[in-house]
Amino acid sequence: MVPSTMASTPACWLVLLAWLTLCRAAPTPVTQVLPSPVQDEAFAEEYLSQFYADVGITNSSFRSITLTSFNESLQDMQAFFGLEATGVLNNETVEAMKAPRCGVSDISKYGHFAGRPKWGKRLITYRITRYTRDLSQSLVDSTIAHAFKLYSDVIPLDFQQIYRGNADIMILFKGGYHGDFYPFDGPNGVLAHANSPGIAEGGDTHFDDDEMWTLTQRGVNLLLVAAHEFGHALGLDHSRTRSALMFPTYRYVNTNGYKLPDDDRRGVQALYGSRTPNPKPNPPPVPEPEPEGPTEEPEPMPDPAINPSGEKCSRSLVFDAACSIRGDLFFFKSGYYWRRRQRDIVLTKVSSKWPQINHVDAACSVPHKDFVYLFEDQRYWGIKAYTKKIIPGYPKPITGLGLPSSVSKVDAAVYVATTGKTLIFAKSQYWSYDESRNQMDPGYPRYISQDFPGIGSKVDAAFTNYGYIYFSNGPRQMEYLLAYKRVTRTLLNYGWLNCY
Repeated sequence: MVPSTMASTPACWLVLLAWLTLCRAAPTPVTQVLPSPVQDEAFAEEYLSQFYADVGITNSSFRSITLTSFNESLQDMQAFFGLEATGVLNNETVEAMKAPRCGVSDISKYGHFAGRPKWGKRLITYRITRYTRDLSQSLVDSTIAHAFKLYSDVIPLDFQQIYRGNADIMILFKGGYHGDFYPFDGPNGVLAHANSPGIAEGGDTHFDDDEMWTLTQRGVNLLLVAAHEFGHALGLDHSRTRSALMFPTYRYVNTNGYKLPDDDRRGVQALYGSRTPNPKPNPPPVPEPEPEGPTEEPEPMPDPAINPSGEKCSRSLVFDAACSIRGDLFFFKSGYYWRRRQRDIVLTKVSSKWPQINHVDAACSVPHKDFVYLFEDQRYWGIKAYTKKIIPGYPKPITGLGLPSSVSKVDAAVYVATTGKTLIFAKSQYWSYDESRNQMDPGYPRYISQDFPGIGSKVDAAFTNYGYIYFSNGPRQMEYLLAYKRVTRTLLNYGWLNCY
């Protein structure tokens, strides 16, 4: 029997029962977790420990910051970023801490920079051991070369990419732990870091591959970050100037025609001096393109008996051929060649080095094979790059490469490491030779002016340097960025021979 008190209120029981049923069936509400002052303080302590605390000299993986030094370190950080140095954590300071940045410390006591370290030689080699997934290998190569060139334009250092062995600066893209004491932290935190100059790991540079690397405003611009990190690899500390490349946090700027900001230029020149006088003379007026077609008359053969030493500093100097061999540049003219080793220039007669060869029409180096190919008329020689000696079995006919018998001579040849192809130029056309398959690619010849806009319809000499291809057409030379198919500068040939 139901008690009278309950029988008098059956609706209340029904409502209560329905409410209890709903409570059991409803999911547990999700509480939105918002940053709290406690979380911000923990984040700030970690940030200051990483970027504003002393690094133990006996263990480079150890960083510490005490509670008593928190306010002092916070003041240092606020002063560095141009904030009000109160030593009190506020939203503006936390926002600055959370900006994407370089992984190198902001304080000059940081061990990498003790004693103003710098490289004690003029030619610095670098090697990319692991590439990002976001860009093609050729784009990474050309962008890294461009970043180094920002410095070689203003200081007397040269940079050369190698593909095997140990380089002065070893470069890799990898997320998380990557072999040092400073693992990366995922997207939008630490973007990259680099060591200062020195033996062993000195200059080594690492990029967080959890970032989205681009060449635009989207994601993280590789040119800007690489140029910043290479500043560290050359000995530069962080700058307090917000417009400087070496300011610690990342900020995109338009990279079209980008040059080192004044603050960074003065800093690196204080270490290495200036590259003066400028070896890049003003270009002459660009002539009208030559007409295309197979009826073009062949160039007259130079007289090999004429010593070209008197032409060395002529603004009208035309190269017969050019190539880079194990870091040295060779420029061929009238049966001779100038060899440029760093800043030294030596003139040598071709036949005194290779008695079988009178003059060189074209030359190219294939580094991974350690081969150099020298072309004369309708023959070519294989040279061992290390010894500079002719390989047995040469010369061979150029038709053996797949060129038609109608080609009387090769005008220029250049090996492109990013594609594994040797480009062979004759008159207004060119061929692509696949070095891995040892045969000519199908679909050739093609017209030069169609595939290489801006360089004209003929190539007299071609070579690679700093990640660019340099095409000579008469006395003019075009610095060409193959990945973008565009001319970045127009120079004169004689600028490579210490003529100003």
